[in-house]
Order: sequence, then C-alpha cells, then structure tokens
Amino acid sequence: MTAGAGGGSDVARAAFGRTPAGEAVEAFTLTNAHGLAVRAATYGGTILSLSVPDRDGHVADVVLGHDSLEEYINGSNYFGAIIGRFANRIADAQFTVDGKTYRLAANDGPNHLHGGRTGFDRVVWRASPSCTAREARVTLSYASPDGEEGYPGNLDVQVTYTLTDRNELVVDFLATTDQATPVNLTQHTCFNLTGRAGDILGHLLRIEADLMTPVDENLIPTGGHAPVAGGPFDFRTLTGVGVRIATDDEQLRRGRGYDHNFALRRGEEAGLVHAAQVVEPASGRTLDVYTTEPGLQFYSGNAIGSGNAIDGRVTGKAGQVYGPRAGLCLETQHYPDSPNQRGFPSTLLRPGAEYRSRTVFAFGVGGRPSHPERSEGAMPGRMPSSRSLPERSERPQGDSWGGFATNSKAPPPGPPWAPRPAPLGG
Repeated sequence: MTAGAGGGSDVARAAFGRTPAGEAVEAFTLTNAHGLAVRAATYGGTILSLSVPDRDGHVADVVLGHDSLEEYINGSNYFGAIIGRFANRIADAQFTVDGKTYRLAANDGPNHLHGGRTGFDRVVWRASPSCTAREARVTLSYASPDGEEGYPGNLDVQVTYTLTDRNELVVDFLATTDQATPVNLTQHTCFNLTGRAGDILGHLLRIEADLMTPVDENLIPTGGHAPVAGGPFDFRTLTGVGVRIATDDEQLRRGRGYDHNFALRRGEEAGLVHAAQVVEPASGRTLDVYTTEPGLQFYSGNAIGSGNAIDGRVTGKAGQVYGPRAGLCLETQHYPDSPNQRGFPSTLLRPGAEYRSRTVFAFGVGGRPSHPERSEGAMPGRMPSSRSLPERSERPQGDSWGGFATNSKAPPPGPPWAPRPAPLGG
C-alpha cells in the first residue's frame, strides 16, 4: 500500500490472477477520505468496481463487472475496459492513410469494433501507482506494436486513473506514434447507480447535445447530423432513459435502443466541457461527465449478456444476473468511423504529435452535481457551490485540442467539429 502524505488517499496493490499465457495480472484499489473506492486491473485497464455512497451514506458498487479474471477473459461485454486503438466502429474494417489502405479485423459483422479481436481491453498493461494527500492514482502503459489488429505504427499509450478528494475519477489518455495512425480511446464502464442488479430505465439522463449522428443498419454513421429536438434522442433536459426507448423510431430499431453518438455542445471551448448528467432518484446518487472530446456515445446496454448465455443474460459480481439494459455507458470519444468520414473530426495521429484526452466522472448525492476543480497534476476547472454549471472550462495541459496536440499555444480559430444540421439519415 502507498499512503497519502497525511491525507485520506490510498493505493492498495493485490494479485488478480494470471492469463492463459501466464502473464500476472494485478488490481489496484484507489480510495479517498469520503468513502469512494475505485478498483482497476492491469488486464484491459479494467475498472473492476467503483464504490460510491448514496444520500444516506450507504456505499455500493455502481459499475457492472465480474468477480474473477477468467470471467473477464471469457466475457464479451467490455465491462470497465479501456477501448483502443479505435473505440466504436470502422466501416468495412478498413481505412486509408496517405494513399495506403489498411485492413483490420472484422469482429462486428463486416465492420471493425473497439480495436478488433484483441483490442486494448484484452492486453495486460504495466502499472505505476502513486499517491498524495489529495489524490490516489495509477498510470497504465502499453506498447502496441506496428501491425497489431492491422493498424500501422508503434503506438505508445498511457492511461492514468486519478481519484481525487472531490469525488472525481479523472481518466487521462496520452499516446504517441512513429507512423500515421488513427487513435480514438475511451473508457467503457457500464454504470448502474442503484448499486444493485436491475435495469437503468429509471435513471434520469441529460446530454449536452443538440445534434446526433444517425446510423445505417450496421450502426455506421451516415455522415450527417440530425437535430434531437422533440424526438426520442432529446436528452437536453433530465429525462428517464426508458421514457422514449420503445418509440417506433428507425434509429432506435437499428440500435435496439440507444447506441448512438451525440455531437457535444462545446462552442469555442477547447478544454473540459460538461457532457452529461445522470441522476438515480431512489439512491440520490448523481454522476456528471466532463470531457475534452467532441462526442459522447450513449449506450443503453441493449446487448448486455448476448453471447454469454442462452437466455441473453450473464452472471456478474456476487452471482448477480445482468440482462439487457442492466447498465448504461457514456463513452466520451471522437465520432464512429471518423477515418472514413471527412466531415467528422479527425482521429489521425502523426509522428511528433501527441494524443491527449481527459474525461472526468464526478459523483455526488441529492441531485447536486459535482464539478471539476483544480487538483494536483490535473486539468484546471471550478467547483461552484450552487447547482449551476461552470461558465467555461480552462484548456487542458499539453495544449491539446480535441485529443490531438497543436503546434501553437493558442487553439485553432473555431472548433474543427462544429456540426451542421442535416436531415435524419443524410
């Protein structure tokens, strides 16, 4: 255990089994003084558990997952994992960079999903824990070799999980490459803020987006944007996840519920912006998500359990049974199929540049959201005492812009992902 300097933050280290290839896997538990605890494994960078108090101080694990390494290895739901090299889908499992076409593993029908058959969720990362009085963290590192899953270039990746004394889980991504390659990383934790088995249809959700990107029958974006106003994708105010999920809507039919990218409302902001809020009325637990990314993939857990059991259910922690919509994912990322869609924000990382991305998961109770503030080694922000959101967020460290480093101290003139409305399916 590494203790904080006179504070309430701690990091504990323990064995978590071995892979079939004999690689040792460890688990690190980050704790703060307020009862929050995050447990993460070196296999897949997986968040194994996230324990959060409710309004009465009762602590419960609010993320889906398994008890053993073997169950994660045999599972197919990406519970809690780091996703890469490319989160979400790439059409026809191929893309072209500088005139050369690269073919990837097709693991989602004709498409490439979440980095392929052996994505970052299925490798063992190196870990380096540290702790201060106010923060507990673990940095995970992985060297993805040239040609892995079909991607060009050697990609060096770091992911840092930081638990702050403000009840924030901060997720920082950093990557460099020696060849041009697309990079789109995310964290695939499935939340259920009740802290028990059951569905998330009663959770209230708000997404800071006026537009979403419609998809075709293979869940590949059609290239346009569609306004959400007045339809089943309108989460601009707190709305029950289950209120409109059964609407007779083509997009909902294609996703079997919500599995769509929302174009976040960020205006001229170059740093952290508020992306989403989740409220669980019974427990009072709240989750606010802030990110430097342009998009948010909202997944309502429609396929949880598929492929794991004949009845479409899967056994989770402590024998709990998870079925469809047992959890929801708020995956901050660039848009799906960006390497093949010129109108979307670029995901191409070139040698000499850095990929940087930050997402903050801030937990609260009683319906009062938390807001990022300045923390040691973290991106600056504010935490107002009222319910109102910050007026603006400051720029992230490293002069990053939408996940990729710029050559200037000033951000480009206007965000490159500024969306334009288009008809549904346009």
